[in-house]
Amino acid sequence: MALEDAKTQIDHAFTRPDTRGLSFENAFAGAPSFLRRRYTKDLAGVDVAVTGIPFDQAVTNRPGCRFGPRAIREASTLQPYDPPYGWDYSPLEAFSVVDYGDLAFDYAKVSSVPQAITDHVRGILAAGAAPLTLGGDHFVTLPILRAMAERHGPLALLQFDAHSDSWVDDDPDRIDHGTFVYKAVREGLIDPARSVSVGIRTTNPDTMGLTIIDAPEVHRTGPDAVARRIREVIGDAPCYLTFDIDALDPAFAPGTGTPVWGGLSSGQAALILREIAGLSLVGGDVVEVSPQYDHSGATAVAGAHVAMEILCLWGWTRRG
Repeated sequence: MALEDAKTQIDHAFTRPDTRGLSFENAFAGAPSFLRRRYTKDLAGVDVAVTGIPFDQAVTNRPGCRFGPRAIREASTLQPYDPPYGWDYSPLEAFSVVDYGDLAFDYAKVSSVPQAITDHVRGILAAGAAPLTLGGDHFVTLPILRAMAERHGPLALLQFDAHSDSWVDDDPDRIDHGTFVYKAVREGLIDPARSVSVGIRTTNPDTMGLTIIDAPEVHRTGPDAVARRIREVIGDAPCYLTFDIDALDPAFAPGTGTPVWGGLSSGQAALILREIAGLSLVGGDVVEVSPQYDHSGATAVAGAHVAMEILCLWGWTRRG
Protein backbone atom coordinates (compact mmCIF):
# COMPACT_ATOMS: atom_id res chain seq x y z
CA MET A 1 0.00 0.00 0.00
CA ALA A 2 2.82 2.39 0.88
CA LEU A 3 4.50 1.89 -2.48
CA GLU A 4 1.25 2.52 -4.30
CA ASP A 5 0.63 5.66 -2.22
CA ALA A 6 4.15 6.94 -2.91
CA LYS A 7 3.36 6.98 -6.63
CA THR A 8 0.57 9.49 -6.18
CA GLN A 9 1.23 11.48 -3.01
CA ILE A 10 2.90 14.86 -3.51
CA ASP A 11 2.90 18.17 -1.67
CA HIS A 12 1.05 16.75 1.33
CA ALA A 13 1.83 20.03 3.07
CA PHE A 14 -1.07 21.39 1.00
CA THR A 15 -2.92 18.41 -0.45
CA ARG A 16 -3.31 15.86 2.35
CA PRO A 17 -7.03 15.27 2.88
CA ASP A 18 -7.00 15.22 6.68
CA THR A 19 -4.80 16.03 9.67
CA ARG A 20 -4.24 12.43 10.81
CA GLY A 21 -2.38 9.54 9.25
CA LEU A 22 1.01 8.56 7.92
CA SER A 23 2.48 9.96 4.72
CA PHE A 24 4.28 8.10 1.94
CA GLU A 25 5.33 11.06 -0.16
CA ASN A 26 8.88 10.71 -1.45
CA ALA A 27 11.24 12.22 1.13
CA PHE A 28 13.23 14.01 -1.57
CA ALA A 29 10.24 15.68 -3.25
CA GLY A 30 7.41 18.07 -2.48
CA ALA A 31 6.92 20.97 -0.11
CA PRO A 32 8.53 20.17 3.27
CA SER A 33 6.16 20.70 6.17
CA PHE A 34 6.96 19.08 9.52
CA LEU A 35 6.29 15.34 9.18
CA ARG A 36 4.28 16.12 6.01
CA ARG A 37 1.50 17.61 8.11
CA ARG A 38 -0.90 20.01 6.47
CA TYR A 39 0.01 23.69 6.58
CA THR A 40 -2.98 25.53 8.05
CA LYS A 41 -3.97 28.44 10.27
CA ASP A 42 -7.26 26.72 11.11
CA LEU A 43 -6.80 24.98 14.48
CA ALA A 44 -10.39 23.78 14.92
CA GLY A 45 -10.21 20.24 16.27
CA VAL A 46 -6.40 20.21 16.20
CA ASP A 47 -4.50 18.46 19.01
CA VAL A 48 -0.95 19.68 18.32
CA ALA A 49 0.17 22.73 16.34
CA VAL A 50 3.79 22.64 15.19
CA THR A 51 5.15 26.13 14.71
CA GLY A 52 8.48 27.72 13.88
CA ILE A 53 10.04 30.75 15.54
CA PRO A 54 12.98 31.70 13.28
CA PHE A 55 14.56 34.17 15.70
CA ASP A 56 18.29 34.19 16.53
CA GLN A 57 19.08 37.75 17.57
CA ALA A 58 19.71 36.77 21.20
CA VAL A 59 22.75 34.55 20.63
CA THR A 60 26.10 35.02 22.34
CA ASN A 61 28.25 33.33 19.70
CA ARG A 62 27.37 32.05 16.22
CA PRO A 63 24.04 33.12 14.70
CA GLY A 64 22.09 31.03 12.21
CA CYS A 65 19.38 29.16 14.10
CA ARG A 66 16.81 31.36 12.36
CA PHE A 67 17.19 28.70 9.68
CA GLY A 68 16.51 25.91 12.16
CA PRO A 69 12.74 25.51 11.59
CA ARG A 70 13.22 25.18 7.84
CA ALA A 71 16.02 22.62 8.23
CA ILE A 72 14.13 20.56 10.82
CA ARG A 73 11.07 20.43 8.58
CA GLU A 74 13.14 19.17 5.67
CA ALA A 75 14.90 16.58 7.83
CA SER A 76 11.57 15.36 9.20
CA THR A 77 10.42 14.12 5.78
CA LEU A 78 12.21 10.83 6.47
CA GLN A 79 9.96 9.98 9.41
CA PRO A 80 6.22 9.96 8.56
CA TYR A 81 6.17 6.60 6.72
CA ASP A 82 5.87 4.48 9.87
CA PRO A 83 5.00 4.83 13.56
CA PRO A 84 8.10 5.85 15.55
CA TYR A 85 10.16 2.88 16.61
CA GLY A 86 9.72 1.67 20.17
CA TRP A 87 6.66 3.68 21.16
CA ASP A 88 3.99 1.04 20.50
CA TYR A 89 1.55 3.60 19.15
CA SER A 90 1.29 5.94 16.19
CA PRO A 91 0.91 9.59 17.22
CA LEU A 92 0.38 10.76 13.64
CA GLU A 93 -2.61 8.45 13.37
CA ALA A 94 -3.91 8.90 16.91
CA PHE A 95 -3.93 12.70 16.94
CA SER A 96 -4.69 15.67 14.73
CA VAL A 97 -1.33 17.35 14.12
CA VAL A 98 -0.79 20.30 11.79
CA ASP A 99 2.03 22.57 10.75
CA TYR A 100 0.94 26.04 11.84
CA GLY A 101 3.76 27.73 9.96
CA ASP A 102 6.15 30.29 11.40
CA LEU A 103 5.74 33.33 13.60
CA ALA A 104 5.71 36.56 11.60
CA PHE A 105 7.67 39.41 13.18
CA ASP A 106 9.59 42.55 12.29
CA TYR A 107 13.26 41.58 12.44
CA ALA A 108 14.21 45.26 12.80
CA LYS A 109 12.12 45.71 15.95
CA VAL A 110 13.71 43.15 18.21
CA SER A 111 12.05 44.55 21.32
CA SER A 112 8.63 43.63 19.92
CA VAL A 113 9.49 39.96 19.40
CA PRO A 114 8.94 38.62 22.96
CA GLN A 115 5.34 39.82 23.08
CA ALA A 116 4.76 38.56 19.55
CA ILE A 117 5.92 35.08 20.59
CA THR A 118 3.72 35.06 23.68
CA ASP A 119 0.69 36.18 21.67
CA HIS A 120 1.42 33.55 19.01
CA VAL A 121 1.44 30.73 21.56
CA ARG A 122 -1.59 32.16 23.35
CA GLY A 123 -3.49 31.83 20.07
CA ILE A 124 -2.54 28.17 19.77
CA LEU A 125 -3.61 27.45 23.34
CA ALA A 126 -6.86 29.39 22.97
CA ALA A 127 -7.78 27.14 20.05
CA GLY A 128 -7.37 24.09 22.28
CA ALA A 129 -4.12 22.84 20.74
CA ALA A 130 -0.74 22.13 22.34
CA PRO A 131 2.31 23.94 20.90
CA LEU A 132 5.36 22.12 19.58
CA THR A 133 7.87 24.80 18.63
CA LEU A 134 10.88 24.68 16.33
CA GLY A 135 13.43 27.39 17.15
CA GLY A 136 15.19 29.70 16.92
CA ASP A 137 17.57 30.45 19.77
CA HIS A 138 16.84 29.53 23.36
CA PHE A 139 15.49 32.94 24.27
CA VAL A 140 12.22 31.98 22.55
CA THR A 141 11.41 29.56 25.38
CA LEU A 142 10.88 32.41 27.85
CA PRO A 143 7.95 34.11 26.07
CA ILE A 144 6.53 30.67 25.27
CA LEU A 145 6.59 29.85 28.99
CA ARG A 146 4.73 33.07 29.75
CA ALA A 147 1.82 31.90 27.63
CA MET A 148 2.03 28.34 28.95
CA ALA A 149 2.03 29.43 32.60
CA GLU A 150 -1.02 31.61 32.01
CA ARG A 151 -2.86 28.47 30.95
CA HIS A 152 -1.39 25.83 33.26
CA GLY A 153 0.11 27.70 36.21
CA PRO A 154 3.78 27.36 37.23
CA LEU A 155 5.30 24.51 35.24
CA ALA A 156 7.88 21.85 35.79
CA LEU A 157 10.65 22.53 33.27
CA LEU A 158 12.61 19.68 31.73
CA GLN A 159 15.63 21.24 30.02
CA PHE A 160 18.20 19.41 27.90
CA ASP A 161 21.17 21.73 27.44
CA ALA A 162 24.92 22.20 27.66
CA HIS A 163 24.31 25.45 29.57
CA SER A 164 22.12 26.20 32.58
CA ASP A 165 20.83 29.43 30.97
CA SER A 166 20.39 30.79 34.49
CA TRP A 167 22.89 33.64 34.38
CA VAL A 168 21.73 36.62 36.40
CA ASP A 169 19.79 39.16 34.36
CA ASP A 170 17.52 41.62 36.16
CA ASP A 171 17.06 43.90 33.16
CA PRO A 172 13.58 43.17 31.75
CA ASP A 173 14.52 44.75 28.42
CA ARG A 174 17.46 42.43 27.70
CA ILE A 175 16.86 39.64 25.19
CA ASP A 176 19.43 36.91 25.83
CA HIS A 177 19.33 33.17 25.19
CA GLY A 178 21.50 32.52 28.25
CA THR A 179 19.13 33.91 30.87
CA PHE A 180 15.72 32.41 30.13
CA VAL A 181 15.80 30.04 33.14
CA TYR A 182 16.77 32.85 35.54
CA LYS A 183 13.91 35.03 34.33
CA ALA A 184 11.41 32.16 34.22
CA VAL A 185 12.09 31.37 37.88
CA ARG A 186 12.00 35.04 38.90
CA GLU A 187 8.69 35.52 37.07
CA GLY A 188 7.16 32.44 38.69
CA LEU A 189 6.67 30.68 35.35
CA ILE A 190 8.38 27.48 36.47
CA ASP A 191 8.69 25.66 39.78
CA PRO A 192 12.41 25.05 40.30
CA ALA A 193 11.73 22.32 42.86
CA ARG A 194 10.00 20.26 40.15
CA SER A 195 12.41 21.17 37.32
CA VAL A 196 15.44 19.35 35.90
CA SER A 197 18.33 20.33 33.63
CA VAL A 198 20.08 17.47 31.80
CA GLY A 199 23.43 17.54 30.01
CA ILE A 200 24.92 20.64 31.67
CA ARG A 201 28.68 20.97 31.19
CA THR A 202 29.49 24.67 31.61
CA THR A 203 30.16 26.47 34.88
CA ASN A 204 27.49 28.62 36.48
CA PRO A 205 27.20 28.50 40.28
CA ASP A 206 23.60 29.77 40.40
CA THR A 207 21.25 27.15 38.98
CA MET A 208 18.14 28.80 40.50
CA GLY A 209 17.22 25.68 42.46
CA LEU A 210 16.76 23.32 39.51
CA THR A 211 17.96 19.74 39.81
CA ILE A 212 21.09 19.41 37.67
CA ILE A 213 21.98 16.13 36.00
CA ASP A 214 25.17 17.13 34.26
CA ALA A 215 26.69 15.38 31.26
CA PRO A 216 29.31 13.45 33.29
CA GLU A 217 26.53 12.04 35.47
CA VAL A 218 24.63 10.92 32.38
CA HIS A 219 27.75 9.13 31.12
CA ARG A 220 28.50 7.51 34.50
CA THR A 221 25.02 6.41 35.55
CA GLY A 222 23.35 5.81 32.20
CA PRO A 223 20.05 6.82 30.61
CA ASP A 224 17.80 4.60 32.75
CA ALA A 225 19.03 6.14 36.01
CA VAL A 226 18.71 9.63 34.56
CA ALA A 227 15.14 8.97 33.46
CA ARG A 228 14.23 7.63 36.92
CA ARG A 229 15.64 10.77 38.54
CA ILE A 230 13.69 13.00 36.14
CA ARG A 231 10.45 11.20 36.94
CA GLU A 232 11.14 11.43 40.68
CA VAL A 233 11.66 15.20 40.58
CA ILE A 234 8.87 16.15 38.16
CA GLY A 235 6.25 13.68 39.34
CA ASP A 236 2.79 14.49 38.02
CA ALA A 237 3.33 18.24 37.61
CA PRO A 238 2.41 19.81 34.26
CA CYS A 239 5.70 19.79 32.38
CA TYR A 240 7.24 21.78 29.53
CA LEU A 241 10.18 20.17 27.71
CA THR A 242 12.81 22.34 26.05
CA PHE A 243 15.62 20.68 24.13
CA ASP A 244 18.63 22.78 23.17
CA ILE A 245 20.38 20.76 20.48
CA ASP A 246 23.74 21.59 22.07
CA ALA A 247 22.81 19.11 24.81
CA LEU A 248 24.17 16.64 22.28
CA ASP A 249 27.91 16.38 21.83
CA PRO A 250 29.24 18.24 18.75
CA ALA A 251 30.06 14.85 17.25
CA PHE A 252 26.30 14.28 16.95
CA ALA A 253 25.14 17.88 16.50
CA PRO A 254 27.85 20.21 15.18
CA GLY A 255 25.31 22.63 13.73
CA THR A 256 24.74 24.88 16.71
CA GLY A 257 25.96 28.25 17.93
CA THR A 258 27.63 27.34 21.23
CA PRO A 259 28.96 23.76 20.94
CA VAL A 260 30.57 22.17 24.02
CA TRP A 261 32.43 18.88 24.04
CA GLY A 262 31.54 15.99 26.34
CA GLY A 263 27.82 16.03 25.64
CA LEU A 264 25.13 13.42 25.28
CA SER A 265 25.07 11.01 22.38
CA SER A 266 21.94 10.84 20.27
CA GLY A 267 21.44 7.31 21.60
CA GLN A 268 21.54 8.46 25.21
CA ALA A 269 19.07 11.26 24.49
CA ALA A 270 16.69 8.87 22.71
CA LEU A 271 16.72 6.41 25.61
CA ILE A 272 16.13 9.12 28.22
CA LEU A 273 13.24 10.61 26.27
CA ARG A 274 11.53 7.25 25.84
CA GLU A 275 12.01 6.26 29.47
CA ILE A 276 10.24 9.39 30.76
CA ALA A 277 6.96 8.46 29.05
CA GLY A 278 4.14 9.23 31.44
CA LEU A 279 5.15 12.77 32.34
CA SER A 280 2.29 15.23 32.08
CA LEU A 281 3.72 17.06 29.09
CA VAL A 282 1.84 20.20 27.97
CA GLY A 283 4.21 21.40 25.26
CA GLY A 284 7.79 21.54 24.13
CA ASP A 285 10.40 22.98 21.81
CA VAL A 286 13.62 22.17 19.97
CA VAL A 287 16.01 25.11 19.68
CA GLU A 288 19.47 26.24 18.54
CA VAL A 289 19.71 24.17 15.33
CA SER A 290 22.02 26.15 13.02
CA PRO A 291 22.23 24.09 9.84
CA GLN A 292 24.95 26.08 8.09
CA TYR A 293 27.59 24.77 10.52
CA ASP A 294 26.82 21.16 9.64
CA HIS A 295 27.48 20.06 6.06
CA SER A 296 25.99 16.60 6.73
CA GLY A 297 22.57 17.72 7.99
CA ALA A 298 22.94 15.47 11.06
CA THR A 299 22.00 18.25 13.47
CA ALA A 300 18.70 18.93 11.75
CA VAL A 301 18.01 15.18 11.63
CA ALA A 302 18.59 15.03 15.40
CA GLY A 303 16.30 18.02 15.90
CA ALA A 304 13.56 16.39 13.84
CA HIS A 305 13.80 13.19 15.86
CA VAL A 306 13.70 15.09 19.16
CA ALA A 307 10.59 16.92 17.99
CA MET A 308 8.95 13.59 17.12
CA GLU A 309 9.85 12.25 20.57
CA ILE A 310 8.24 15.30 22.19
CA LEU A 311 5.10 14.60 20.15
CA CYS A 312 5.18 10.99 21.31
CA LEU A 313 5.62 12.02 24.95
CA TRP A 314 2.73 14.49 24.72
CA GLY A 315 0.48 11.83 23.24
CA TRP A 316 1.50 8.99 25.55
CA THR A 317 -0.78 10.07 28.41
CA ARG A 318 -3.61 10.93 26.00
CA ARG A 319 -3.56 7.98 23.61
CA GLY A 320 -6.55 5.66 23.33
